[in-house]
Parts: sequence; structure tokens; C-alpha cells
Amino acid sequence: MASAVAALAVAILLGTVGFSLIEELSLLDSLYLTVQTITTVGFGDVQLKTAGGRLFAVAFMLGSVSAVAYLLSTAVQSIVESELIATFGQRRRSRKMSKLHNHYIVCGAGRVGSHLVRQMQRAGETFVVIENDADKVQELNERKVLVLQRDATIEETLHDAGVEHARGLAACLPDDSDNLYVVLTARGLNPNLHIVARAAEESAERKLKRAGANVVVAPTIIGGHRLAVALRKPAVGEFIDSITVNTLGLEFEQVAVEMGSPLAGRKLRDTINRNVLDVVIVSIQRKGGEALFNPQGDTQIEAGDVLIAIGGVESLEKLNSMASGGQ
Repeated sequence: MASAVAALAVAILLGTVGFSLIEELSLLDSLYLTVQTITTVGFGDVQLKTAGGRLFAVAFMLGSVSAVAYLLSTAVQSIVESELIATFGQRRRSRKMSKLHNHYIVCGAGRVGSHLVRQMQRAGETFVVIENDADKVQELNERKVLVLQRDATIEETLHDAGVEHARGLAACLPDDSDNLYVVLTARGLNPNLHIVARAAEESAERKLKRAGANVVVAPTIIGGHRLAVALRKPAVGEFIDSITVNTLGLEFEQVAVEMGSPLAGRKLRDTINRNVLDVVIVSIQRKGGEALFNPQGDTQIEAGDVLIAIGGVESLEKLNSMASGGQ
């Protein structure tokens, strides 16, 4: 495309200089005559007086027609190619989304959603982002994130993102009413979906939970709490920050104990050996909903329990393997 524009510019420059020298016209009149010739308008108010000028005009007409034709064909080709690339890209994304199962859906890639996307990428999770802003969509595409440029509040959009087969959904739109609509729609399409919603206003928390959100996160409340901890208990705040940004190499993990796991039916002290697994079990969530905080060593682990653990990545992977029935 750039070469075609350059060819047209050279043709205009050549015509202007040529008519000016041969016909002894001013640069303005020469430019005017050149543009008339290229566009085939031919008002006729500037006349050629010499035979040389007429011969130059004939040659220039033939050459400029070629330059214009080249420009037009290049422009059409560029438009067609961009449309084809966009179409094939959309089809490729649609095929990928149709194969998604047990994945996550992130609705909105704004200030909150973009941080969530980075965390999901870092964890290697399978997810799709629904975002309506073209600039953010382009940025996500450059980061190789699977993204659907659509309105997340529309039922068809959630359906195309595979909400019926999804594992979880995060409603991160900036407007509470939009998040409310996303939660209502997603809950209707998938009753078993785990839904986390962002609440900009504290008053929206109750509404979002009634609409079907399992968890509602209010950044203003969390931010205020973190500020209070950092101000009053700086050592605690620094420890929380080190876990959050992973500067200590420690992570929190939830581990589901399955039937047939070597952990099931045994006491905590007999299964979590610090010499083998350098992890700390912070809490055990029972199948019936009971939560045991800081469980004692004689606490028996049962199939269906969810262990909340903190430790290094390798130790947590070993614990996950044991909980799922591996050794």
C-alpha cells in the first residue's frame, strides 16, 4: 500500500514539474493540470500551448492511469486481505471456543479484569475473555489470549464462550448493573457454574449474591482492609504482600481429596509429613460445609474434604497428586 501511494506521489510531482517546464506554467497551474489529468476530470480551463506539452500530456496520462490503477488494486487487495484475516481469525477462535470444557470465562478486561487475566495466564489456566473494547481486544490478541469481542451482557455471547461447559466465570465489568445481568444470565445457563462477581458499590453485594454469584469481591472494601493492615500491622501486611506477589515462593492451594486417595481415612499427622511435603494445612472444608481452621494433627481426613494449604509449588503438586489418588 505504501509503495502505491509513493508511486502516485511521484506521478503528481513529475507531472507538475513537467508541465511547468514545458508549458511555462506556474507551479499551482501545473499542479492543477496534473490532478485534472490523473483524475480524468479535465475542466479545460488550462490549455496546452505547445506540441511538446501535448506529447508530454499523452505520456503522462498513460503513466498516471497505471499509477492510479496500481493504487486502487493495492487498496482493494489490502481491504480484502484484512477482511479475510479477520474472518479466518474469528473462525479459528470460534473453533477453539467450541472445544473448551471445564474452562473459565472472564467478562471484562478493565482495571480489575486485566489483573485477573495476568494471574490466569501465570497459572496456566484455560480461559476465554469477553471484552467489547477494540483496543483492549487487540492488546489481548497480542498476548495470545483467547478473546471474544462482544457484549458480555448478551446471552448469545455467553453461549458462544461456552458457559454451559465452563468451570467458573468472573464478572469484572465496571458497572454493577451489567455484572448483575451477567450473573443472572450465566446462572440460568449453567446452574453448577462457580461465579465470582466484582461489586463497585457495597450495596450491590447482596443483589449479586441473590442473582446467583457464589462470591462477590468489592475492591474498595478489600483495599480499605489492606490499608488498615499495612498501617496498623506492617509485618502482617508485608507477609500478605509476599504471598500475593509470590516473592517467598509460597502459594495458597485448595486440594480436593478424592475416593481412593492415600490421604482419605487417615489422620493429618500421619499423612502430611513435613520431611516429604513442606506444606501447612491452614483449613479443612468438610463436604457438609463445616470448616476446620488450623486443624490439629489427630484430625482425620475424609474423602470429599477440601484442604486449604500453603507451601512451595513442588510440594503443593505432590499434595495434589496424593489427594487425587496418586502416590
